[in-house]
Amino acid sequence: MGDLIQDIRNATAERKIQWGQHVLERMVARRVSREDVIYVLSNGELIEDYPNDRPFPSCLLMAAPDQQPLHVVAAFDPHTTTVFVVTVYEPDLDHFEEDRQTRRRD
Repeated sequence: MGDLIQDIRNATAERKIQWGQHVLERMVARRVSREDVIYVLSNGELIEDYPNDRPFPSCLLMAAPDQQPLHVVAAFDPHTTTVFVVTVYEPDLDHFEEDRQTRRRD
């Protein structure tokens, strides 16, 4: 899984990022900037991985731009070396533990 994160970071550094309609709508609604998402893609810690996602494996990354925890789900296309931003959100205590990384098992 480490390779996926590195691939995402490399694509981000090269600005090979695809922003779908879904994530753009979520970013506007949640007041998240592209710079914050890029920060998470570049510096985020792996929270969960989804190697069987289709059409490309994806993962959940977390970082705290501006001291606010932010989750980004991203996928990577190895053929075009492009990262696809799937969604973005601030983790809440209804779904995550205090560390904002561990899913609640209620």
